[in-house]
Order: sequence, then structure tokens, then C-alpha cells
Amino acid sequence: MAYSTESKWLTASMAFALAALSASTAFSVYFWKKKARVLASKVEELEKSLKSSIDKFVSERQGRVRAQQALRKALVEPKFDNSELPSYPMTPIGIIESCFSTRNGTPRQPLLVPLARACLVFNSARVPPASLEGLGEYSHCWIIYVFHLNTNLEKLWKDPTKSKFKAKVRVPRLKGGRMGVFATRSPHRLCPIGLTVAKIEAVQGNMMLLSGVDLVDGTPVLDIKPYLPYCDSIQGANVPNWLMEDNLLAVASVSFAENFTFTLAACWEREGKNSLYASADEFQSFIKQVLSWDIRSVSQRNRPRDSLIKRQNGNGLESGSDSDNHQGEAACDHGSDQVPLSSKEITYHVIVEGLDISYRIDISGNVIVEKVSQSQTVPNGNRTHSNYMTWRGKLN
Repeated sequence: MAYSTESKWLTASMAFALAALSASTAFSVYFWKKKARVLASKVEELEKSLKSSIDKFVSERQGRVRAQQALRKALVEPKFDNSELPSYPMTPIGIIESCFSTRNGTPRQPLLVPLARACLVFNSARVPPASLEGLGEYSHCWIIYVFHLNTNLEKLWKDPTKSKFKAKVRVPRLKGGRMGVFATRSPHRLCPIGLTVAKIEAVQGNMMLLSGVDLVDGTPVLDIKPYLPYCDSIQGANVPNWLMEDNLLAVASVSFAENFTFTLAACWEREGKNSLYASADEFQSFIKQVLSWDIRSVSQRNRPRDSLIKRQNGNGLESGSDSDNHQGEAACDHGSDQVPLSSKEITYHVIVEGLDISYRIDISGNVIVEKVSQSQTVPNGNRTHSNYMTWRGKLN
């Protein structure tokens, strides 16, 4: 009887154990099947994503191939129909606030006037401060800009077909002789874009102080790039013979009349706080550097000996400029309309920092700076962001 009861109990225990094992097995099978379905779903999603990425990559590659083929075809078979040529509108990244108030007297090339200063004010809406990080570690930079004072600029951009393009321009170093425009640095180009180099004095906020500039006030800047001596300086580069005479446009001497000091002191008392220069003496040194080069146009240099000086509009003012540069200055004659004048009798003018500097130059190339006065026609430029005090701690 006891054996029978024990046997039944053992049988029941085994049955229960088998049932529990079956239930556990069934649960495990269900769990793994569910997990397998989830994994299968994820694999399927990954496969779809991979396929989509591959399709996108293939599509992009095909697009690049087509673009390259089209470019090669355009290069091999260029079209010259202006209506079909692409255009590339560009917005300036900043504006130059320069010591040169007008084109008149602005150096023909960079670094000729070491004291020539300008502040490049970046458009803070387009140029984040982080983009200027590291720029101050370079000594010089390239500046790409627009010749915005070209008289035909609006016509050139709005209707290029009606804009007259001169294939040859007058070159100052050739004394008015003509040369192909692309063999010169004339501002009067099919695409009025300029390239210059300047010394970086300091970078502060959204501004950069430059020196040695040949840029007029208000110049729009398209881009800047650091100057790299190891690749930007080309040893043994060749230039035409007519460019070899470095002092062709240098004057013999620059001196200041007695009255100049008094007129400068009076102007400096009123305008000195707005200047990029520390003192009247430094400003006078800057003027001497500017006038150390003959900044007159070819026609103005030739006129005293070759032609008559005629009054313009009854006020004795006339202006001239070379085709190969953006220089020229007003010349005032004090003689008769029919009497030839020597260069000593002509007063020339150059406007810097809103101040009108009047000077004479004799036939031997000696410059006498007579006086300085507040310009009545040109205000002190667009400089609203900086003066010498802004950069005092960063100028050597």
C-alpha cells in the first residue's frame, strides 16, 4: 500500500516536472521567435536603408559624371553667346574704410606706401567671428575686391553687350603707351575684380587693420586669403622690360612749405580724433610717402609742356586719370585760358582722410606741399568703426 502511494507521488512529481519543462520550453520558443521577428524587422530596415544609401550614392555619382562630361564638352566646344553664359553673383564679405578718400592719389600698387592704412570691416551677418581665428598669425594677406568706382560698372553688369571694352589701355610706365589690358593691372577689365596684398597689423572682433594698402575708401571685399611665402613668392619670375625701371614714377624730393604746419595743426585739432594716425607728425609722414610717387595721370604729367591748361566750369578745376590705374587728382590753373603754364604754376590736390592736400611739382620732379584744408566735397570717408585709438595697443 505504501509502495503504491509512493509510486503515485513519484509519477505525479514527474508529470508536474514535465509540464513545467514543457511550459518553460514553450515560453522560451515564443520569446526567441518574437526576438527573431524583431531582429528580422531591424535587418529588413537596415537593408532598406543601405539600399536607399546605395541608390543615392549611385544617383549622385551619375550626376557628377554628367556634370563633368558637360564641363568637358563646354571646354572643348565653348559657346560665346552671352545669353547662354552662366553668371556668378557674389555678395561682399566686408567694406574697406581707407585713408584714401578718393581714387585720386591711391597708390597704383600695394606696399608702395607703408603708412597707408585701412580697416576692413566684415559683415557680421555673413562672417562669424570664428572664421577670422588664426588670421592674425600671418603677416600679410591677399584681398580680392571689386573696382566699384569704375564708371561703366552698372552697364557692365546689367547689360554686358552694351558695355564698351577697350582691349588696350594706356600704361603710366610707358608714358601713355598702350598695352593689352590683360598684360596690365588696369581696373577697367571685363570682370572688374582686383587683387592686392596688404600687411595685417591686427585683427579685432569683426575688423582687421591693414597697412600698405592701395584701396580706396568704400571698396567692397569679396574674399581674403593668407599670404604664403613658400608658394606665393616666385623666385626668378620674369616681367617685361618696361616694368624693370622701379623708380620711373618716383619724384626727386618732397618738402613742405612753412604754411603747411600751421594749416595741418588747425585741421588736426578738428579731425585728428577720427584719424588712423597717432599724431599730426605721423600723418605728415604718410603724406610724404604718398607724394614720393608721381600720382598724376599721364595727361597731367604731359600737359604742362605739351598743351594748354583750360579752366573747367569756371572754377579752375580739372581732373584726369590713367586708363591703367584708378589714380588722378584735381589740377587748378591760375593762368590765362590761352597761356601755356609750367608745372610750377599748377596746384594739384589729393584728398586723404577727408583732408585736401594741395601741392606743386616742378619740372625736375621736386614736390612742394603747400597746405592742408578740410575737403568741401569729400567727407572723412565711411570710417564709423575705428580710428587710431581703436588700434593703439596693437600698432608698432
